[in-house]
Amino acid sequence: MSLNQVYIVRTSHFLPNEPISNDEMEDYLGLIHGKPSKSRRIVLRNNGIKRRFYALNRKGQGTHTNSQMAALAVQGLFSDRPSEMKDLQLITCGTSTPDQFLPSHASMVHGWLPQSGNAEVVSPSGACCAGMHALKYAYMAIKSGDVSSAVSTGSERASRILRSDVFAIEEQNSELLEANPITSFEKDFLRWMLSDGAGAFLLSDKKNDDGISLKIEWLEGVSFANDVETCMYMAGDKLDNGSLKSYMDYSPAEIMTNAILSMKQDVKLLSQHIVSLGFDKMKVILDKHGITADDINYFLPHMSSEFFRTKILDNMLKNGFNIPEERWFSNLSQVGNVGAGSIYLMIDELFKSKRLKRGDRILMAVPESARFSYMFGLLTVC
Repeated sequence: MSLNQVYIVRTSHFLPNEPISNDEMEDYLGLIHGKPSKSRRIVLRNNGIKRRFYALNRKGQGTHTNSQMAALAVQGLFSDRPSEMKDLQLITCGTSTPDQFLPSHASMVHGWLPQSGNAEVVSPSGACCAGMHALKYAYMAIKSGDVSSAVSTGSERASRILRSDVFAIEEQNSELLEANPITSFEKDFLRWMLSDGAGAFLLSDKKNDDGISLKIEWLEGVSFANDVETCMYMAGDKLDNGSLKSYMDYSPAEIMTNAILSMKQDVKLLSQHIVSLGFDKMKVILDKHGITADDINYFLPHMSSEFFRTKILDNMLKNGFNIPEERWFSNLSQVGNVGAGSIYLMIDELFKSKRLKRGDRILMAVPESARFSYMFGLLTVC
């Protein structure tokens, strides 16, 4: 049985409200006990982010839910042809910050799309790779002939869990901070790293008659959770032995006192593993597919911070896979780190830039620090 070709034929994005500069961030996220963050300027100096978007107003009140933003991105795919939404067969939606545990994220996105008909919905969970997992499920469904078209999304709404009131109770616990001062930094660090927004792709087994399409050559992922302990986590806490204790095993009072529902990251573990594990593996995957650096016209690495740019470049040089920086494409500085949505936002901007020409090849690389998972993919402009 022959397999279908799969193409990204339309892209869209939704970024909430007006862009927020570095100096405005605490106007939205709030001060912890009325004091400016000591780590903010250090983190921002290293991550290279100049502006970002929050689904919040200055009072800290939400303006959009995660599922609303993803649905608005989906609607953008059909802005010129709204009647086509009723033919949607499959909606796959990846995020690390769903609005609730149940119903699933994709179900909630579908709920915001009354113009669509009944469709299959799939909600990959995880962190930054969740958006790529959504893309792969849609790709495989079309590849196998199960459906002829599908929508995939990547989105995040991290801002509400970055608000100062999420941290305030724990910060009052001076004994805890005295015993483990790094705890404060590991939570505060992420407040200056994450942004809100959504991106969407329309996939089809037929390329566009007019304009370019992006043929998906392959998508591959790998996890190192069998080798390395948890690095980034939420709704749990990391114990001294490296294991993760679920929020379900804490009392309601402990959940509040210890900010169990806040997002945390082991920054030392991140620095030690995030580049070496994934980008060594990327070289193995590219060798398997017979791809050399000369074959790549655009390299799209999802980076949480510009701090990792030179580390990725050094790793590729070590592995004999040198993609010159002039062939790298990133919009991190202008839209921020949108986690599972970042690769969608990069592809959307590049797709609409009029820079692409038929035959160009685009290499995507998405690392996820949660427990060190990675997704890679190759697209050909046609």
